[in-house]
Amino acid sequence: MGITEFLAEYITGFMESTGYITVFFGMIMESMVFPVPSEAIMPFAGFLIAEGRFSFLGVIGISTLGSIVGSLISYFIGLYGGRPFVNKFGKYVLLDQEELNLTERFFRKHGEATIFISRFIPVVRHLISLPAGLAKMNLWKFVILTVLGAGLWNAFLAYVGFYLKQNWEVVMKYSRIVDIVVLVILAVLVGMFVRRWWRKKTVDSRR
Repeated sequence: MGITEFLAEYITGFMESTGYITVFFGMIMESMVFPVPSEAIMPFAGFLIAEGRFSFLGVIGISTLGSIVGSLISYFIGLYGGRPFVNKFGKYVLLDQEELNLTERFFRKHGEATIFISRFIPVVRHLISLPAGLAKMNLWKFVILTVLGAGLWNAFLAYVGFYLKQNWEVVMKYSRIVDIVVLVILAVLVGMFVRRWWRKKTVDSRR
């Protein structure tokens, strides 16, 4: 069994045993500052749709609900806690200040439409709700744009997983290549996590 097949079986098995709750909490974390990418959650939910264990409507509904809950938590942290709160407690979730600054500049440059656009951009989508709260963006606009952006992105990833599972035999014909791609992606994710941890440690040591 290759790496890809092992991960697919393990993750879908865990997700199947825990149900939609894993999708829900996974997307809450993905929409906050935690380093949990939606690409590691939604395609596997799509696998279970293909196997008839999840429904497409259920996956999109619960994942989008998780996205809005996580986004609202970050929004209110930015709105009521402000920058001092983020600076004080961000270190406990490895919040990268440089990435936050980049996201704030992105928000100021592109305005409220950023809330929709950012759902399709790695890193930015994890942090964008904080500057929205800091800027005191209209709550209803924030919710609507978040639901639209997150809903489309979640649906796309779930469909990718559904399509791959439907064509799993074809995918496995190129299992070695797929394994290499998966290893590269895992290495990048680990590298990003280590980079965040090291930056945070370096900044804290200078204080």
